[in-house]
Amino acid sequence: MRTYALSLAAPVGAFVLTVIVSTLALLAFGSNPVEAYGDMLSHASKLETQVDILNRATPFYLSAVAAAIGFRMNLFNIGVEGQYLVAFLFAAQIGGLISLPQVLHILVIMLVAMAVGSLYAGLAGILKTARGVNEVISTIMLNSIAVGGLLAWLQQEWQAEQGEAFTSTTLGTNPIDESGLFPTINGLLEIFTRDIGQGKQLTGMLLIAILVGVLYNLLLNRTRFGFDLRASGINPFAARAGGIPPKRMVLAAMMLSGAVAGLIGVVELADRGKFPPDPIQGLGFQGIAVALLGRNNPGGMAFAALLFAFLDVSSGVLDSTGAASREIAVIMQGVVLLTAVVAYGVANRLRERDEASEAAEALLAEREVVPA
Repeated sequence: MRTYALSLAAPVGAFVLTVIVSTLALLAFGSNPVEAYGDMLSHASKLETQVDILNRATPFYLSAVAAAIGFRMNLFNIGVEGQYLVAFLFAAQIGGLISLPQVLHILVIMLVAMAVGSLYAGLAGILKTARGVNEVISTIMLNSIAVGGLLAWLQQEWQAEQGEAFTSTTLGTNPIDESGLFPTINGLLEIFTRDIGQGKQLTGMLLIAILVGVLYNLLLNRTRFGFDLRASGINPFAARAGGIPPKRMVLAAMMLSGAVAGLIGVVELADRGKFPPDPIQGLGFQGIAVALLGRNNPGGMAFAALLFAFLDVSSGVLDSTGAASREIAVIMQGVVLLTAVVAYGVANRLRERDEASEAAEALLAEREVVPA
């Protein structure tokens, strides 16, 4: 019973601390916390806002799963950002050059994105297994190469043919045919709700994100590969003694993480129809925070992704109402992550102490039973 109480106390404690710290921050900035929270919740209660939250949570969740695959093997894939941007660019370029039936067109785009993301993440895996380069250093460097090098160069090489009409603001790849755009799923949601207004479209990539979460759970917890990956992360020396090849597992984990990262850009690609001059950035780093908050658990990461998306989307109403600055959402995201880490750390420390105490009591009882 105490174990369940500790498991429940950690998220509840994190929530309470987040509300307290955020309230103090709002008061320090001269804002009314009640009005600010009320405006955010009122805005989030609208169906159209909920569609925006789901659309925003989808790439957050995919990014979190990509990071979590590495975390489960004690690998810190900080390069999700660069991996999804490079994969986004290649998938958009190839998708704009081909014309296929809808199912095949979408499938090709997704496979290209996953393959490119996997190969780019594999570079960090090769550097680690062949030269012992720490993956944190290599993935940060690869992020810089992706954003400051590959994207800038390849966008110039692959820009759409626009002749005299070309300007810097229209830089991007060739638009993808309608057959290559992932369909929206408004109709599926409207079965349970009213018609969605304001031209809002619920991305069909939400279903892909759910599928990725299910496969992540099955792969990590129900397969031999998942057991080997987790064992290598917990104790690589024992795993090696058990016949698990550590270098192969490192490379496999990095490439699998990169493959999931490649799907992040497909969410924006389905919405904008090409690689734009101003793609959404920062999703890779947000995913790391979501994975940490969700404890690498598929359900926990889904909740964390929705929470971060809620703060992102609902905070926009604060500017229009004047209740507070929308930057309070950034503060709340940081606070909720920090308090969650602290709360889970305290809960784990108490759990370990209880387990050690129970083991000591069991050993003492056994010695009393055994005659001298």
